[in-house]
Amino acid sequence: MFILRNSSSISQIARLRSPEFRQTGSNCTLSFWYYNYGQSVGAAEMHLLVDGLKQPTVLWRAYYNMGNQWLKAVIQLGRLPRPFQLSLDKISLGFYDGVSAVDDITFENCALPPPALSCEGPNRFWCRDTKACIDRLLVCDLVDNCGDGSDEDNCNPDLQCNFENGLCNWEQDIGDDFNWIRIQGPTPTVNTGPLKDHTTGTAMGHYLYMESSEPHQFQDKAILLSPLFNPSGNGTCIFRFHYHMFGKQVYKLSVFQRTVSNTKGWLLWYKFGNQGNRWIRQTLYISSFKPFQILVKGIVGDGFAGDIGLDDMSFLGCTLYNGNLPTISTTTSGTSVPATLPMNNCTEEEFVCRASGHCIQMIQKCDFRPDCSDKSDESACVMEVCDFEDKNQCGWYQPASEQMSGNYSIHTTNVFKWELGRGANLYPEQEKHCPLIDHTTRTEEGWYLFADSSNGEFGDIADIATPVISLTGPKCKIIFWNHMNGSTIGSLEVLCKTHNKTSKLWTQSGSQGPQWNRAEVFLGIHSNFQVVFRAKRGVSYMGDVAVDDITFEDCSPLLIPDRPCTSEEFTCANKYCIPKDNLCDFVNDCADNSDESPTI
Repeated sequence: MFILRNSSSISQIARLRSPEFRQTGSNCTLSFWYYNYGQSVGAAEMHLLVDGLKQPTVLWRAYYNMGNQWLKAVIQLGRLPRPFQLSLDKISLGFYDGVSAVDDITFENCALPPPALSCEGPNRFWCRDTKACIDRLLVCDLVDNCGDGSDEDNCNPDLQCNFENGLCNWEQDIGDDFNWIRIQGPTPTVNTGPLKDHTTGTAMGHYLYMESSEPHQFQDKAILLSPLFNPSGNGTCIFRFHYHMFGKQVYKLSVFQRTVSNTKGWLLWYKFGNQGNRWIRQTLYISSFKPFQILVKGIVGDGFAGDIGLDDMSFLGCTLYNGNLPTISTTTSGTSVPATLPMNNCTEEEFVCRASGHCIQMIQKCDFRPDCSDKSDESACVMEVCDFEDKNQCGWYQPASEQMSGNYSIHTTNVFKWELGRGANLYPEQEKHCPLIDHTTRTEEGWYLFADSSNGEFGDIADIATPVISLTGPKCKIIFWNHMNGSTIGSLEVLCKTHNKTSKLWTQSGSQGPQWNRAEVFLGIHSNFQVVFRAKRGVSYMGDVAVDDITFEDCSPLLIPDRPCTSEEFTCANKYCIPKDNLCDFVNDCADNSDESPTI
C-alpha cells in the first residue's frame, strides 16, 4: 500500500484503517515495514482506537524523510480486552512531495492462552473460565493473562500498584535529587519515554516516569521507596515490575534492597542504556532474614533523550511489616573508641604496646617494622601489601570520603571518589573504560580500587591516602599496578604529603590501553608523611582510573646493629652498617648521606 502524489493542498491526511479486532493477549505485538522518502514527504502515525474511548492513542511515529529504504516498526500492543481498530495516518502540512508505503503487516502472539484439560503443579494456575493453564508468577501482577480476569481476583491491593490512583503505598525518597512523575500519554520529549502506559495500553492509563531534560543533570537520581516487608527466607517474596527505557541517552535503572533505613542498601538488579520503545517485565526473587524495603532508582544520562518509565509493580508471597527499619550511626569513618591501655610508664612522646605496656619511641609507630611483640605499633597503619581482596582497603582512606558504617553506605551526593570495584559488578559497556578483571586474581570476582568517573565533573579530584607514616628507609619504594583505559581518561598522580608541603612523585595521564600496567615509585627516606594517590576526572564518564596490588618494598628504616660493622660493611656516621658496594652510588643508603661524602 503506498501514497504517491504531488499536491499543494493545506493539511492533507491519508488514512488507512484496520478491521475491528475483539481483544488481544498480553504478549501481542504488531510489526510492519514502512517507506517514507522524499523532500517534503511529511510525517506518519499509527493510532489505536478503542471502543468507548474518545481519545486515540499514538502507538508509533515516523518523522519526515527516513531515507530511500524500507524500515521495520515493532509495536507492543499488550493486553487489550475491548474491541479496537488501528489507524495509519499520513500527515502532510502544505506541499507534499514524496513516496510513503507500508507492507508486511504482522500480528504475533496475540491470541489468549489456549484452554487446557488439566493444570497440575505448585507453579501453575488454572484460569476459571477460559481454562488456560498459566505460570503462577503471572498471578496478581496487574495483567489479565487468563483473559477472564481470574488470575487477578482476590489479590491484596497493598501488594500492587498500577499508578491509576496515585502512588499507592510507595513513596518518593527525600534524599534523592528529584521525584518520579505520574503521567498519562507520551512524555514531553520526542523520541524518548513511553507513548502509553502498560496497564491499559492506552494514553488514558497512568504510569511513572523520570524526566531527563533540564534542569536535571547527568547522574541526578530519582528514588522510589516501597512499603516495608516482613522477612522472607529463600526467595519466597517475588517482586514484579514493568520498565520502559527508550532514548539515545537513557542511562541506568537499578533496584536495591535494604534492611537499615538510612542506607542505600545492596544492588539486586540493574539495566543500562536504550532498551527500545517497549515495556519490559522484570521478576526478582527476594530473600531476607530481617524486615526490608525495596528502592527503585533511576539515574539521568548525559542528555534529554533519557526518560525512564515504571508501571504495574507488584509483590507475590510477601507480607507487609508493621514497624520501622532500624537506623545506623553516621559517625565519621575512622573514628573509634580507643582500647583500654595496659599499665605503663610511657610518656606522651612514646607509644604504648597494647599487649605488654612496653614503651617505644613514637617514630617507631607505622614504620613498616613491628617493634611491639603484638605488632600493635603497626596495626592502625597502611599495610605493606594490599590486593583489596575481601573488600579490605588495608588502611588506605579518603580524607573527605563517603561515610561508611558496617557494610552500608550513607547517602551522599554524586561525588567523584575512590571505590572498591570488580568486573562482576560492571554494567554493560562499562568494561570499555573500567577493568573487567583485577590484577591479583585475574578474574571478574577479584577486587580493585577505582575512581568512578560516572560521578563528578571535569577536573574533579579524588584523593586516597595512607595514615601518617613515621619513618621509611633509604631504599623504600612503592610498586603498584594501574589501569587507565577510555577515551576521556584524566590522570593519576602519586604524592608525598607532609604537614606543610605536598610533592609530586609520579604522574600518568591519558589512556594507557586495556591492560594492567606496572609502576614503581622511589620514596627513600621520609618522616611523618602520607602517600596519596590522586585521580583527576576527564571530560566525561568514559574513563575510570584503577589501582591494584600496592606494595611498599624495603621501606622499614635502618636498624642500628648490636654489633660492630664487618669488613664487608661501611660504618655510617650514625652507626648504621651498609654494604661497601653501596658507597658513592648517588643513593643516601646511610640516611645521613655519609656514604656519599666526598671525603670517603
